[in-house]
Amino acid sequence: MTKVIITGSKGRMGKALIACAERNPELKVAGQIDAGENLADVIKEADVVIDFSFHAASAGFAEVSAQHKKAIVIGTTGHSEADKAKIVSLASKIPIVLATNFSTGVNTLFWLTRKAAEILGSDFDLEIVEMHHRLKKDAPSGTATTLAEILADVRKLQLKEALRHGREGIVGERTASEIGMHSVRGGDVVGDHTVIFATNGERVELTHKASSRETFANGALRAAEWVVKQKPGLYNMQDVLGLK
Repeated sequence: MTKVIITGSKGRMGKALIACAERNPELKVAGQIDAGENLADVIKEADVVIDFSFHAASAGFAEVSAQHKKAIVIGTTGHSEADKAKIVSLASKIPIVLATNFSTGVNTLFWLTRKAAEILGSDFDLEIVEMHHRLKKDAPSGTATTLAEILADVRKLQLKEALRHGREGIVGERTASEIGMHSVRGGDVVGDHTVIFATNGERVELTHKASSRETFANGALRAAEWVVKQKPGLYNMQDVLGLK
């Protein structure tokens, strides 16, 4: 049995994680941490920490996990460059899964996006459209950013230079080196992502739509069971699913 501690336990994802873990006979929720509570007080009871708290808190939770030699799964997005660098450095001490999305379907989308970009070539223009509920605080989503990173890697582009966050005014003709990024917010949408490959005469669209947070929760729990068996290092959901 794998004993987990869930940070951000009172949030939407935290509640979904607890509900899914309690239905899994191979898992035990050993602790729940929310704002103002101290992970160090309960971490000794766990095998692994699952963090879906707030981006500014993740590096601190990873540091506490490293101090106690506990693995951690981080699903929080929107980290600063400094916080992400801190998390990466701690992976030399403990196994860490850092992922922007834990859905099996979305990770298949990541894989398909890479393959499509390799096959379709540079004459196809690249655009990403993501939609989430009105309460989401960061934009673009971490998943959309990962998709953009994949496209930039295949096209050998510098992501910061290639990204175009929406378009307004007289922006001129689109160049082949652009990756368009468009964020839509409204209602209670759990998460929709579409990657568009468009050229003269045809268009390919790859789309994933999530209707329940349980798909992300079950993926994160799967990652937790997997990461406790790994050596120190930085992993992602592609590693967990064997897609690399």
